[in-house]
Amino acid sequence: MQIDILFIRPGGTGWGPVTELVQLVRRIFAARVIEVDDRGDVSALRKVATALPRGRRRPGHHLLVVAANPAAVAHLSHPRLWLPGYESVAAWIIDSFWTDRTPRILRSRPHVDQLFITDPGLVDEWRTISGLPVACLPWGTDTARFPLAEGEKPVDLLRLGRQPAAWDDDAATAAAAAGHGLVFAGRPAMSEDHLKNQANVRAALLHAKLVLAFSNLVSPAPYTHPTRDYLTGRWMDALAAGCRVVGVAPRAAPRQLWDGATLEISPTNPDVAWETLARAVGEWTLDASLRTQRMARRHLDWRLRLRGLCATMGWPLPPVLAAELDALDASAAA
Repeated sequence: MQIDILFIRPGGTGWGPVTELVQLVRRIFAARVIEVDDRGDVSALRKVATALPRGRRRPGHHLLVVAANPAAVAHLSHPRLWLPGYESVAAWIIDSFWTDRTPRILRSRPHVDQLFITDPGLVDEWRTISGLPVACLPWGTDTARFPLAEGEKPVDLLRLGRQPAAWDDDAATAAAAAGHGLVFAGRPAMSEDHLKNQANVRAALLHAKLVLAFSNLVSPAPYTHPTRDYLTGRWMDALAAGCRVVGVAPRAAPRQLWDGATLEISPTNPDVAWETLARAVGEWTLDASLRTQRMARRHLDWRLRLRGLCATMGWPLPPVLAAELDALDASAAA
């Protein structure tokens, strides 16, 4: 079986986890990766081409499209992808909450056989929109990149990603933390290189006990959905590092995470939150951090999502994936 991956490479600095996911898929499936920069709208000619019938299907050749958002899947309409033909084509949309940005190629067209999304609550909506089989492969993390904690973590509270206005000034937060006897670290160093940026985030997480992260509904930005909230890689990577996530969790958290994975604090009034934060830091233990990491390995690893992908597509489980799933089970149960 030959698998090709079409990775529609997004701009911005927050896509390190997805870039690492594509690397993981390439290694596990011995896949060929075709990278296309997402520069926005595809040409009118390519849009019209989606009305063409599907070409021949080459037995044993399969295509997985990894797209940051639904609109990016339109880049599938490229001659170098259609002319060889694939026995099966699957599209995995990461920011699947943008249901209003669905391109023509995903609306009752024959070119995609299976759609995967990350938002479990939107499966039925996507089935209606696309007319395709739809399954959920939620956000995950590569837990193997996070060594198990071995000792004290020097940072009590780490800021990660966008924050509400009341928490957005790192200098003010650091001063307030110090006043309560806590060590605060501001945002990790940013890099335009997705993999370097992700390495910076991972290094910061491995030194932290608590991670400050808020739902987009209380920390909006031009690129976030105005009415739908959702878990992202911030939560997954933080838990893989053994951190508890404090802030305001998306409403999907109780369905996808476990009790104690997150801790709610006020998004608008830090003054009332510091007592809760100080108590959480005081309760931190190495054993608790290790339990969090093992829960992440049991529930959040990308390899679990890839096993689900294989089952849904009817693809045989690669020996590499089977071996790494066994190792994951052993580590989670240790």
